[in-house]
Amino acid sequence: MNRKLITCIIFALALIALNASAIAQAKPVPVPVPTTPKNLKYNSLRGVQYCEVWLFVPQANKSVFVDYYNTSDFNNQANKMDTCPASLWAKVDPEELKAEYQGVAVVFKNGPRGWTMDWIDLPVGPVVDFNGLKTRWMGKGELPPEMMNVKPGEMAYKSVQSHRKSTMHFDKGRPVFVLDDPSGTPWVMQAYSGIVDPSITYDSLKDMGSKLQLPAGWKYRVVTIDKDLSITTPGGFAWITQDNLQNTYDACKEGACNFQP
Repeated sequence: MNRKLITCIIFALALIALNASAIAQAKPVPVPVPTTPKNLKYNSLRGVQYCEVWLFVPQANKSVFVDYYNTSDFNNQANKMDTCPASLWAKVDPEELKAEYQGVAVVFKNGPRGWTMDWIDLPVGPVVDFNGLKTRWMGKGELPPEMMNVKPGEMAYKSVQSHRKSTMHFDKGRPVFVLDDPSGTPWVMQAYSGIVDPSITYDSLKDMGSKLQLPAGWKYRVVTIDKDLSITTPGGFAWITQDNLQNTYDACKEGACNFQP
């Protein structure tokens, strides 16, 4: 083996050792929560597919906060109806992200999903890249501590708070998909899910009632609204729930909706 080749091998091994040392010494960085979120309006959302990355951070008072990052408007210039291509979504590694960010106990891949509203206006953060998947921070959820140990679907038909200031809008003359709880409060679907049942599409939502395992007193219905519906967050948060297929709904209570659909 000549001296030049030996020198190249030694240099290559030194680079490998240097890179390994840098990786070993890398420290987790803070969760990327914006200090001054800026309002952004997302238009033409109905039927658009997206995904979210959720970073769960337990608190000293035993609450759990989850910051969530949404792919809407990114990742697929060829098809704006799919902002979460399967090839990019597969590269998001929860264990890698858990090690990358300070205080994160669980990373949850929430998707694919699809919007059922026509537009939304809300404060968002700068672009955050998760293993090549571009997202924006869209809010913070406050969850009970038992959420850290439940399996997907075990919180179905139970409500939690999602802290954000937002306006969701549903155009008149178009359908909305509603759960009525036993007290008569309507919960309007904001997004459908392909996580449990990948066959669910926007067009299949009219028949969703036959697929749901509704608790006693709950009902599912489809309403074509005769005026624009807006769902806001008067208290700085939304009441949300999911059904057993992980479709997500916002409650029309405490002044959140401009009328009861």
